[in-house]
Amino acid sequence: MAGIRIQDTLTGETRDLEPGDSGQVGVYACGPTVYGRIHIGNARPFVIFTLLKRFLEHEGLDAKLVINVTDINDKIYDAAREVGRPSAEYAEEMTAAYIADTDALGLGRPDAEPLATETIPEIVSLIEALVESGHAYRANGDVYFRVRSFDGYGKLSNRDPAEMDQGEEAGTESLKEDHLDFALWKGHKEGEDTSWDSPWGKGRPGWHIECSAMSEKELGPDFAVHGGGIDLVFPHHENEIAQTEAARGVPLAEIWMHNGLVQIDQEKMSKSVGNIFQLSEAIDRYGGETVVAYLGSGHYRGPLAFSEEQLEQASAGVERIRNFLLDAPGGEPDEFLVDKRQAFLDALADDFKTPQAFAALFEIVAEGNRRELPGARGVLEELLPLLGLDSLLAEEEAAPAEAEELLTQRQEARAAKDFDRADSLRDRLAEMGWEVRDEAGGARLVRRG
Repeated sequence: MAGIRIQDTLTGETRDLEPGDSGQVGVYACGPTVYGRIHIGNARPFVIFTLLKRFLEHEGLDAKLVINVTDINDKIYDAAREVGRPSAEYAEEMTAAYIADTDALGLGRPDAEPLATETIPEIVSLIEALVESGHAYRANGDVYFRVRSFDGYGKLSNRDPAEMDQGEEAGTESLKEDHLDFALWKGHKEGEDTSWDSPWGKGRPGWHIECSAMSEKELGPDFAVHGGGIDLVFPHHENEIAQTEAARGVPLAEIWMHNGLVQIDQEKMSKSVGNIFQLSEAIDRYGGETVVAYLGSGHYRGPLAFSEEQLEQASAGVERIRNFLLDAPGGEPDEFLVDKRQAFLDALADDFKTPQAFAALFEIVAEGNRRELPGARGVLEELLPLLGLDSLLAEEEAAPAEAEELLTQRQEARAAKDFDRADSLRDRLAEMGWEVRDEAGGARLVRRG
């Protein structure tokens, strides 16, 4: 257990991961704000922290993974208004879409997925504690966190106060004592179609306080790992630290673990930039296994380059593993397999280095393609789930002759550049319950769902 190490954003050190007093390793990762369908970049933390939980459990630890859903936010109001929908109804629809899209990755669900709308009592209670202690103040129906009252502010992001901009969640500037302060509670405003009761009047919580309350509700105020995208370090995670530590007097998390962003031409993938590739589209075209393999192909702390070529490379790798498993022998593993198994596990224990784990995996496949490798199947049955690829172990259902004939016709249409016919044939296959996967070795049919 002491051998599992993660680089801590707060200290910059690679630290041993240790369970809390309860013996549980609590992991909280910031999930999506549901103002639209998620893109493939949004799925990276979902994949990384789900795989981390799997590894912790493999190593005998009691791990609890919590990934929240932010369903109260200015962006949700704006998106719902654009399509003429009630914001609560729109947020519920987008939450369901997020769950469906991430379900299709085949990784299962987190242990808890709290919603901000279902955590209002805990949010109000946490704000009350901050007001009573002098770390927060009321202002015309709003409540603001008094940043300069917290001595440790800025320790996560290492920013100078003069360079700090609280961004869109800052609140109303004219109501604040200091430009650094940020909103904990926002009084109800015209045009907002949801609100909740509070000691300060009707309104809604700010973004940052939602996560402080949701993580505490599920894991307590002090837990092992708090994660999320590197873009959340400031102001979101910096503000979470200030709120929780000011109110509770304990560190919010033992280790801060941040993943790099998915980038196109060195620019992060985002709805605001407009360079998004929806997760559902990626899964439909390449399959959940390929998307998981792609998102785990780079070390979690670094940025991950995105292109369709990258997905095609991941698809080819998945097929290499799938094809090897068709005839992978059982039996007792030899010294080569024992060494590669250990190299795989050591890579994950050392700051969760998934690229090195994949490298060990492909060395097994390459060696097994050169010679008989007794025990290979058993080793892969143990290791593939740790990279989210356990579905490769299942035998695939064979498509009926009628479906295979339609697939052949589709390939002929594509070769003739008759893409309308090709799309029509793909739709017919979908109606029959079959999904077309275009892979490096050619197209194949997979049972939908």
